[in-house]
Amino acid sequence: MGFLDEIKSRNFSLYAQWLGVVSIILLIALGVVCLTSNVIFAIVGWVIAFILFFVEVPFCTKICPTSPRFDAFIARFENAYFRGAVYIVFSIVMFLSTLIKTTLLVIPAVTLLLTFISYVIAAIKKQPYASTKILGGTGVDNVV
Repeated sequence: MGFLDEIKSRNFSLYAQWLGVVSIILLIALGVVCLTSNVIFAIVGWVIAFILFFVEVPFCTKICPTSPRFDAFIARFENAYFRGAVYIVFSIVMFLSTLIKTTLLVIPAVTLLLTFISYVIAAIKKQPYASTKILGGTGVDNVV
């Protein structure tokens, strides 16, 4: 099953995963751009991106040497409600950056919020967790 089949699957956890990947890219890139104008939240954005990288890209947890404690931490993210909770917290943190100065860091805050909404929809619809094959996940082939 390819990328287009995953998009057509209407599995909101897949949509959320892709929005999460977009958020990671935006957090890193816009963190660099906003480094001089909002140092604290640029660095916070990088930390969030690092955490999300291991959460959303299953391939990384397979190839990177990690501790059992870290693996247990990442395993908590299999629940769509928990993922949604984490994303709303990260989104709120990034929206708080506007208290210091309104910068481009509001863009990843919006994508984090959209990711939260997608995970909540997946949880409400009781859709099983699926991750895209492109990033080393299982895809939707074995999801009923």
